Amino acid sequence: MKKILVIGCPGSGKSTFARRLRDLTGLPLYYLDQIWHNPDRTTVSRPEFDAALGEILAQDTWIIDGNYSRTLERRVAACDTVFLMDYPTDVCLAGAAARVGQVREEMPWTEETLDPEFAQYIRDFAAEQLPQVYELLTQYGKNREIVIFHSREEADAWLRLYESHKACYTVENRL
Repeated sequence: MKKILVIGCPGSGKSTFARRLRDLTGLPLYYLDQIWHNPDRTTVSRPEFDAALGEILAQDTWIIDGNYSRTLERRVAACDTVFLMDYPTDVCLAGAAARVGQVREEMPWTEETLDPEFAQYIRDFAAEQLPQVYELLTQYGKNREIVIFHSREEADAWLRLYESHKACYTVENRL
């Protein structure tokens, strides 16, 4: 587990999971939102974004947090592990609403409201984005570890299990 994607609907907790995974593994974490968005709420050009992504993908280790469907196949092809947060829409909407007004490491600004267009994107995600995600995971899945969570509890349990196994491994290696 050296090149990891954390993907799923906005508001599903991708960034929270990715941070916890970074803290457990020590792998560098890259947020696609930080690469795409400028602090003034404009975006970089596609060539600039693609170049920055290429620099990350060329590294030996990484965790990349974010969907950005235009570049998803490129990232899935380059990774060895994918974590997909496939949560119910209402959970994702509540997650997105809960972070309004919060300073977030993964965003270069603080959201002041839940933008109606963004909320609609979340509502449409399962029908419009997930089929493409599953298609890519099926296409590339044979050579990658694919972990799909259907609830925050499943994701939390996986992290706890990983942490306990890591602790056991570390203790055994010290002896």
